Amino acid sequence: MFDTILSGQIIQYLFTGLTIGAIYALTALGFNIIHNVTGIINFAQGDFVVWGGLLMVMFARFFGFPLPVAFFSVVGVMVFIGAFIYYFNIRPIKKPSILTMIMVTIAVSIILQGVAMFIWGKEPYALPSFIEGPPVYVYGAYIMRQSFWVLGISVAMVLFLTFFFNRTLIGKAMRACADDPGAAGLVGISTPLMICAAFMLGSALGAVGGAVITPITLMEYDRGAMIAIKGFGSAILGGLGSFSGAVIAGFMLGILESFATGFVSSAYKDAISLVLILGVLFTKPEGLFGSGANKKA
Repeated sequence: MFDTILSGQIIQYLFTGLTIGAIYALTALGFNIIHNVTGIINFAQGDFVVWGGLLMVMFARFFGFPLPVAFFSVVGVMVFIGAFIYYFNIRPIKKPSILTMIMVTIAVSIILQGVAMFIWGKEPYALPSFIEGPPVYVYGAYIMRQSFWVLGISVAMVLFLTFFFNRTLIGKAMRACADDPGAAGLVGISTPLMICAAFMLGSALGAVGGAVITPITLMEYDRGAMIAIKGFGSAILGGLGSFSGAVIAGFMLGILESFATGFVSSAYKDAISLVLILGVLFTKPEGLFGSGANKKA
């Protein structure tokens, strides 16, 4: 009897960790996409997730859009916001340093948070699951149906990015700019256009993460900072610039937090995650799956 209860708890914590880890992975991918093309860390990435969730609430609950229409509307709006941020906040800077551009992304994060508070207020918002029904019973654990949506869409996003960067002209052009912007410019690739595409893709990934996680965890205007920290931590843990490393590290971080919450205390879950990240960086500064040359994969 005890073994059955314990195994059910383990499965419960595992699925919870995978669900949360999927959001960290998507956020980390957004960090890596923008970093690989521009060399900067976009600290507004967490706010993209928040805006994705709040826009999903607005379109699905307040405007009454069907869920598929609301979902793609959210992604479309966030793609536009990503392009807007680039053209009106990043591009006007003449010969920017990396530090200057990072400070700009922090300013953008503060602005997005303030605008979100002005539009939606300070109260948290909930969203019904994409498919209504009781939780699914799996070997002693009750798994929310929305968790399967989160995992499925996250896997779909990873497959899409793999196809995009390896099989499409825009994806290959973005990879070329990441490897050598000067050589890419010599063959006719517009670096500013590729940077804009990176911001659009990063904001779209954030929107997807926010839209699918809101039915599980409430969304409010000021959650972006912590999401950004966890997503950035996953990107660092996996090796900054490595897409596969970001995904694996995001799931690892989510699972660790879930088990820490279940077997230790929710008060320590953030501390345990940060200690893990610091421990890895002290012993392997390039991350678990990175290389000394900061390989982009």
